[in-house]
Amino acid sequence: MALQVPRKRFTVQEYYRMAETGVLREEDRVELIEGEILEMAPIGVRHATCVDRLNKSLNRLLPDELIVRVQSPIHIGDYSEPEPDITLLKPRDYANAEEHPGPDDILLVIEVSDTTLGLDRRMKVPFYARAGIVEVWIVNLQQDVIEVHSHPGGNAYRKLRRFHRGQTIPISGVGVTLRVDDIIPR
Repeated sequence: MALQVPRKRFTVQEYYRMAETGVLREEDRVELIEGEILEMAPIGVRHATCVDRLNKSLNRLLPDELIVRVQSPIHIGDYSEPEPDITLLKPRDYANAEEHPGPDDILLVIEVSDTTLGLDRRMKVPFYARAGIVEVWIVNLQQDVIEVHSHPGGNAYRKLRRFHRGQTIPISGVGVTLRVDDIIPR
């Protein structure tokens, strides 16, 4: 019989207090998901290049009023502040907000996955679905494919499409497409 050890779930407020008091340092690469502080994997060259390509392409193609956030927190309830690689936000003045953008502000979340592919599929995609994030892309660098999850319902997305080299991906509700070859580095 396995021993059940009680676990402490941290709130976003406690998470920030840990940073203010030095328990978490500025250089710590962590994010808070469902009350757990998760250590983030180091960013490799291919991962960073992919994020840079996405940032450049999105900022070039999208209307100016849409906001592209790169590796910045989003606020999902009292127990979660993940830091997706890319978040596409609806237009509004976020400078005067009291918390980071939340699910109602988000058009698209993109996670670039190489060593974290299993975690992103098993933990983050269902988490984003529960939060009601409309669309999530997993840029799967292991297989050079982009997995587009849409139509959230409960713990999952009802629709999954895969895009390969040579194909283009529409960004839902924006009228813009991206080429897979422009996103995934060789």
